Amino acid sequence: MEQVKIIVAGPRGKMGTEALKLMEETEHFQLVACIDRKHNGEYIKDINGLPELEAKIYTDAEEALQSEDADVLVDLTTPETGFLHAKLALEHNVRPVVGTTGFTAEQLAELERLSQEKDLGVVIAPNFAVGAVLMMQFAKWAAKYFPDVEIIERHHDQKLDAPSGTAVKTAELIQEVREAKKQGHEKEQETIEGARGADFDGMHIHSVRLPGLIAHQEVVFGATGQTLTIKHDTYHRQSFMSGVKLAVDSVQKVNTFVYGLENLLE
Repeated sequence: MEQVKIIVAGPRGKMGTEALKLMEETEHFQLVACIDRKHNGEYIKDINGLPELEAKIYTDAEEALQSEDADVLVDLTTPETGFLHAKLALEHNVRPVVGTTGFTAEQLAELERLSQEKDLGVVIAPNFAVGAVLMMQFAKWAAKYFPDVEIIERHHDQKLDAPSGTAVKTAELIQEVREAKKQGHEKEQETIEGARGADFDGMHIHSVRLPGLIAHQEVVFGATGQTLTIKHDTYHRQSFMSGVKLAVDSVQKVNTFVYGLENLLE
């Protein structure tokens, strides 16, 4: 298989560290550089706790993209930084694979426009865990028959965005097959603001942030005399790596903007 030259943004983060291991273990992946807030000019092998990889670290993303011959940028940073990196990558004819959530509709639209202009593939994945992607698809299917639904997502307390990108993506998929409706009693009132969570097209989304959690979501459907719960739990970030590999392999075969790993699954 032809070598894929990759730049990873956010190598010292928990997801980034797992991504570096993926680069090391995947025969046709070649890590050519990393983008990080620190350690400019050093190499990944010189950083304690990271794999023995001969990849130079840049603090300036544009310099990295100009200096290195790369096919794909894998970004595992923050929403604001991930958006800027994805734009820069496209401007330098590098295909972005972004696992950062929290993008606005306007940012996604801009990346889609750039993808069309450059005729380059882009993959934005709110969740790289294949099980979570299947959960979203199952929820969309169930919503055709159970229009009353609430989403409860639980993540570690260092997560920056709420609701999670997975919860928002789940709600968007359900919205495609469900008529908008206000759930609960028509005279319902919150005695403490926010008690019912976020309101998305009449659905409620609840975000929990606690130490000890990684990424968990349940979609709860209710109907007369029954409930249906579709649930996914992530216990280790290694579970995301099969999705990262799929996205990197797939982004080179498409020249379009792809939002959601489900669009890459057969």
